[in-house]
Amino acid sequence: MSTQTMRVEAAGEINIVATTGMIADAARRVGGDLVTVTALMGPGVDPHAYRQTRSDIVAMTRADLVLWHGLYLEAQMEQFFEDLSRKARVVPVAESLPKDVLLSHEDYEGRYDPHVWMDPILWRDVVTAVAEELSALRPRDAAVFQANADGFLTELDALADYAQTSLTKVPADQRVLLTAHDAFGYFGQAYGFEVIGIQGISTESEAGLNRISDLVETLVARDIGAVFVETSVSDRNMRALVEGAAARGHTVAIGGALFSDAMGPEGSYEGTYLGMIDHNVTTIARALGADVPEGGRLGKLAAGS
Repeated sequence: MSTQTMRVEAAGEINIVATTGMIADAARRVGGDLVTVTALMGPGVDPHAYRQTRSDIVAMTRADLVLWHGLYLEAQMEQFFEDLSRKARVVPVAESLPKDVLLSHEDYEGRYDPHVWMDPILWRDVVTAVAEELSALRPRDAAVFQANADGFLTELDALADYAQTSLTKVPADQRVLLTAHDAFGYFGQAYGFEVIGIQGISTESEAGLNRISDLVETLVARDIGAVFVETSVSDRNMRALVEGAAARGHTVAIGGALFSDAMGPEGSYEGTYLGMIDHNVTTIARALGADVPEGGRLGKLAAGS
């Protein structure tokens, strides 16, 4: 047993720092009352561009466990995590996924698309990785962590079933998802949607005038009637698309705001992983012509969210 494990065994709540809200949510669900979890990146925060603050550094150096996503999502923090890992327990949880389920990208040479949380079935592996880390850190409570994880995994399966059922109701010729950046590749793969992002996988990539012009042509030629903004990405490019299509005599609606790289407001249903994905699925399905309940899978979505 390592010195750190012995110390955590003897202590009270396990102090966890997670980079994204999605990882923090998984840690809370698995750890329950045995953990205290701090998320560095709140609602509306873009992890691609995020840099650690002084208070973040203090929190992470004092934590029993630091959970980050990996797969180059927190691109500006990778060197810091490499340095921190020499003296603290630092785990890139998404890198536990088998490489054969990860998506590569032509604009992302040598790396994988990090947005695996868009598919609840893939997110199961992250939840399992969190449970394994907590069990290793506090072996005496391993059964509790596993039971909590099993309950959450059951909910993820139910969410995936709802998504499949709801999105199948979208007419086949309308299954095109155009968003601010290319964050929905795993969603498209899971549910049979063509996904188009104005920007690339990272929001650090820029969309030039030619890209906007080409996408306007796509909207008009394919009679796409709805596009989607993202809560953690500026809507400037999307507004330019809508205006460009209008200038060509084609009306395009903003189908809603999707949670891409961050969850909803803290304390809300949409501020949980289950609520985030429920919101996205329900918003997309309704905007593209499917008859699904406005309140989502459990009737918990905020009206007009």
